[in-house]
Amino acid sequence: MQRDVVIDMPTDMRGQEGHISKFDVDYVTPMPRGITALTIDIPASGRITNESRPPPRWKTLEFIVYYVVALFVLPLMAWVPIRLSSSSHPNYPYYYPRLSAGWMFGREVDNSDTQYRSFRNNIPSLSSLVLIFIALKYVYIRSALRSASSTPSDKVYLIPFYLMFSAIYLIGLHGTSIFKIVLILTANYWIAKASRGSRLGPLLTWVFNGLILFANEIYGGYRYASFHPSLEVLDVFQGIYPRWHISFNITMLRLVSFNMDYFWACNSRGGENLGSTSTEKQRANTPLPLEDYTYRNYISYVLYPPLYIAGPILTFNNFMWQLRHPIDISIGVQIRYLFRFLFSLLTMEFILHHMYVVAIKDTKAWVGDTPLELSMIGLWNLIIVWLKLLLPWRFFRLWSLAGGIDPPENMVRCMANNYSTLGFWRSWHRSYNLWIVRYIYIPLGGAKNVVLTTTLVFSFVALWHDLSFRLLAWGWLVSLFILPELLAKYFLPQTKYGQAPWYRHVCAVGGVLNGLMMISANLVGFVIGTDGMMYMISQIVGTWQGFRFLIAASCCIFVGMQFMFEYREEEMRRGIYRRC
Repeated sequence: MQRDVVIDMPTDMRGQEGHISKFDVDYVTPMPRGITALTIDIPASGRITNESRPPPRWKTLEFIVYYVVALFVLPLMAWVPIRLSSSSHPNYPYYYPRLSAGWMFGREVDNSDTQYRSFRNNIPSLSSLVLIFIALKYVYIRSALRSASSTPSDKVYLIPFYLMFSAIYLIGLHGTSIFKIVLILTANYWIAKASRGSRLGPLLTWVFNGLILFANEIYGGYRYASFHPSLEVLDVFQGIYPRWHISFNITMLRLVSFNMDYFWACNSRGGENLGSTSTEKQRANTPLPLEDYTYRNYISYVLYPPLYIAGPILTFNNFMWQLRHPIDISIGVQIRYLFRFLFSLLTMEFILHHMYVVAIKDTKAWVGDTPLELSMIGLWNLIIVWLKLLLPWRFFRLWSLAGGIDPPENMVRCMANNYSTLGFWRSWHRSYNLWIVRYIYIPLGGAKNVVLTTTLVFSFVALWHDLSFRLLAWGWLVSLFILPELLAKYFLPQTKYGQAPWYRHVCAVGGVLNGLMMISANLVGFVIGTDGMMYMISQIVGTWQGFRFLIAASCCIFVGMQFMFEYREEEMRRGIYRRC
């Protein structure tokens, strides 16, 4: 397998014997202690034996200075958006109509983000659905095992239950549009089976799924009446979520996964026998026996209820291996994950009740704000974007764990805890990143054509999210902003200069530039667009006050980079290795 691009930073693993690529996740991470207990538990990126780490810097004079800066800056970063959200602020009347009645400390809540509101308002209904799923699964298992002559060692017997629940689930969600979905799924399956190991299979798969995405966008999910007037009666019952074509972007990833996994299985020398101790990487990359690539297994995988709406994304191989060789997901693991989700949910609620930055951004109620205030509006909007994606992904992953399937964890770093552009994208929507690497990046050549493959990858990512120029501009900006990191790796390799006392500080300066570029790109793509970003830049860079703020902010980010470097060093002292 082609090795992915790795950028050397002070906390990256050494390029020596024992180095393992990000796909080699072959051991269980030791239980973290101390501050590293905050690290998300995922398969590690690698393990280096007999490597000494530098002594901790937490109690050095240098870091004492950093603590003083942090004690002043962090409260200020929270106080600024809270003050902007006060009813006494001059801009308050402009965004007040977008606020709703809240439940926390007698304050209104900024529930104006349409995407998150659809999840937040339906948490009780979704929770009830999860409990029904678990209860019915328990009843089904008891019935199936009672009629079995012996206790099966696998969980393939659950597939009929998944299929029945999926059918009811999709009818409730999309009504009669379930027939459109099944028709598309069947056509994709036919492409895989008709092509088998032919190189025509991947080409037809990508062309078909690309056309479906464009057609879904153009025709808005297709009304039956547009095919024939006599079918208009089928448009009456559209379910509680008629816009099935919006969530189909996630479904499309599973269609490609099945076809590509089947193509590689047809061209492999035979399936490898994996046990219950297999790793996430092994389950995803090891071909199954060809008899496992059936229509029943395919439909069960694509429409698996816990992951159907939003993911996380699981490859077909991984899904079937977990049914063939079940993973022990203890109740304790599920309960701890539940508490992690609830803590994140309460954090989001606190922010939405005290920082109305989404409403401020949507109404452009920032006239007269200082460069510091404008920057905090942008930063906290990005934090809310991170949380509004993290919460559904953790909810549905929790549901999947309760169902017996362990999908990848999507968010493994806080969005504000990143110094590397490539590392950021490995930790943000991690399951999608793994999918991109497996099905696009490596087949296109990977590290052999870094610039080309990176540009194509982020162009696809942008168009997959939304067929708009704003996101396409975001994709190109991200591709452009990766180049400085690649150049830094080439001219200042860690293997050559890593022991120099100045190297960590130079990398921190690079991290500052990376941070500013990533914030800018994501503000364009997911928050304020190009027009809003140009206004912020003109206010921050175009004035002497803004320039002074930019210098001060860069110094504060530099301090943050030092904390990020040292935290990762602490992780490695405790046997935790990440590529992000």
